[in-house]
Amino acid sequence: MATTFQKRQKEMKRLEKAKAKMERRAQKKLEPRVAGAGPEMSDEVVRAGDYGSEDEDLNPRLESEPRN
Repeated sequence: MATTFQKRQKEMKRLEKAKAKMERRAQKKLEPRVAGAGPEMSDEVVRAGDYGSEDEDLNPRLESEPRN
């Protein structure tokens, strides 16, 4: 049966990927951490979170919805 062989090959490939991932994680743990080595936030990302003044309605109601 070919399916048994295919399943075994698939499982072996999965195990190899898991082992490689564990090795990468272990290597990453051993490397010294450098301050500021992480991803930097650009101005665009910071501005995207700016919603303007507090007076603006962030969730405008439709005219058919009653105001409580």
